Amino acid sequence: MIHASALVDPAAELADGVEVGAFSIVGAGVQIDAGTVIGPHVVLKGPTRIGKNNRIYQFSSVGEDPQDKKYVGEPTRLEIGDRNVIREFTTLHRGTAQDRGVTKIGNDNLFMAYTHVAHDCVVGNGVIMANAASLAGHVHVHDCAILGGFSLVHQFCKIGKYSFSAMGSVIARDIPPYVMVGGSPTEPHGINTVGLERRGFSGDAIREIRRAYKIIYKSGYKLDEAIALLADMATHTPELACMVEFLRQTGRSIVR
Repeated sequence: MIHASALVDPAAELADGVEVGAFSIVGAGVQIDAGTVIGPHVVLKGPTRIGKNNRIYQFSSVGEDPQDKKYVGEPTRLEIGDRNVIREFTTLHRGTAQDRGVTKIGNDNLFMAYTHVAHDCVVGNGVIMANAASLAGHVHVHDCAILGGFSLVHQFCKIGKYSFSAMGSVIARDIPPYVMVGGSPTEPHGINTVGLERRGFSGDAIREIRRAYKIIYKSGYKLDEAIALLADMATHTPELACMVEFLRQTGRSIVR
């Protein structure tokens, strides 16, 4: 299952059934689990662990050194889960010693062509990054968020669950769960109603999430006051619990 022109380092570990396409390079310290398909002209550098049933398309660079001037060769890592689709020219970089030393990607994500995940990022499950969306270092993207094409995310930002950024968004602050944003500078534009409906959220839950959005953005409350109101609402609408937790932990303040 390894093309004759591919270069696989003896110190790489490939499970049975892994496919490696023509002219791809698999470096030392790369571990690839069963069912993963590496296309042609892909470069994988370790230490990197790739889980099961991933598909990595041509010309991607996975596990390369971080683009950080403080990096001086420390043995940092990239960890990728299962069933991810990594399209053409995607770049996924390892972590740095200034953070946890690992860039971590979960399961069932779609990285469209030319997307970039920088050092020390954490990407959850079910995330979609459309063409040329880019994460600076130390960004956390929570489950099922969608970043539109050419979205740019500033370092240390957090992107909440089920949020949505429009094409070309320039994101320099945290985006709470369920919120839609767009523009440069980015501004909030309601909740991701269509995305929530597609994910099976009930009408009652969506109404309460919309009410929570109005409390944060339309009612004139200070953030601490809004959090207190949302915490009370979360006792009967559990879908709001992640919003309360997110707002309590925001580091760069939220898009408002």
